[in-house]
Amino acid sequence: MNRTQSWKGILRQVYMLALLLCQATTVKADSDSKIYSILKNDTRNGVLQQLLNTTPKVTQPNSHIHESYLLAQVTDSSKKGSLAPESITVIYPDIGEPFRSVFTKIIEGIEEQAKGKVRSIAIANQDSAEINALLRKNGTKVVIALGQRGYKVASGLDRDFNVIVGGVLSVPDPERSPYTVISLTPDPALLFAQLKNLIPGIKRVLVVYNPSNNEWLIKHARTAAKAQSLELITYEARDLASAAHQYETAFNASDSRFDSLWLPQDSTTVEESTIMPLVLKESWNRGVPIFSSNFLHVKKGALFALYPNNLEMGRHLGSTAMGSLGGDISKRGLFPLKDVLSALNIRTASRIGINIGAQRQRSFDFIFPEP
Repeated sequence: MNRTQSWKGILRQVYMLALLLCQATTVKADSDSKIYSILKNDTRNGVLQQLLNTTPKVTQPNSHIHESYLLAQVTDSSKKGSLAPESITVIYPDIGEPFRSVFTKIIEGIEEQAKGKVRSIAIANQDSAEINALLRKNGTKVVIALGQRGYKVASGLDRDFNVIVGGVLSVPDPERSPYTVISLTPDPALLFAQLKNLIPGIKRVLVVYNPSNNEWLIKHARTAAKAQSLELITYEARDLASAAHQYETAFNASDSRFDSLWLPQDSTTVEESTIMPLVLKESWNRGVPIFSSNFLHVKKGALFALYPNNLEMGRHLGSTAMGSLGGDISKRGLFPLKDVLSALNIRTASRIGINIGAQRQRSFDFIFPEP
């Protein structure tokens, strides 16, 4: 594997995740700029700075609606089958690099699965009515909405469009969502399976979470834990102070022989500047392994992490859209991500007594420290 290319792809995903961790239903341009500035100042040993310096600049269109066909157009009509060119439309935030490339990669996967060209619309400040009219004009049947901005616009579209949502962490009232929503949050079933694979003796998973953000995820986690014969111990926290207190409680009650701490995508309880340094320090001192849904935590000391595979996510969204065109009725609601990549910290593994050989290491997409 070319590790430099791997870093570039991973960090593009990390930037996108940083944006979405704002947990806002509406993502504004100034929020994009603030997060871009934060990440630009954090050079990650120069790799992120290299990415920012080498990524091509995007010239924004004069119109506030920018339509594009990503990838080569398919000219052989026999390859399209019954799919009309505009049957599937992707709407996504009109934002600059480096995380515009994340959406481009997702759309690439959608294109591959759709076996034809897919219309894509980069949205800025236009309202749902304007997009609605454009979709009608183009003969769109299925809309794939990416990001919180895409989700907001899709929420105002006519109800006869089939809407599939991706590239978000959560949505309001997820259990009653009228759409199929694929979260950026890795499926707890995959996380717990990886945990048991690395540490078969683990008995309990500890997690501190904000119910306002992740109650839906914890419901999935309880089912996943039971399937792996794990006990899930949950601690609720709705602000930073209570999060710090709950981590203290969790660590004091922990047993490093049998317990592990899970860090979900949660802007309250996995806050990077205050909470994370304390959690990582306690984990290191007590020997309680941490696993995460954030790639960057592996570099900081987490044993492993699962994080989005953007191309495969796009293929999944494309397959769901094709099924919708064919009359399949997708389950509604918010679902965790199954299309993931994996990262491992072999230094942490060694510290807690896990020997991971070269062959086993090759099953991970990223290893830290790099060989």
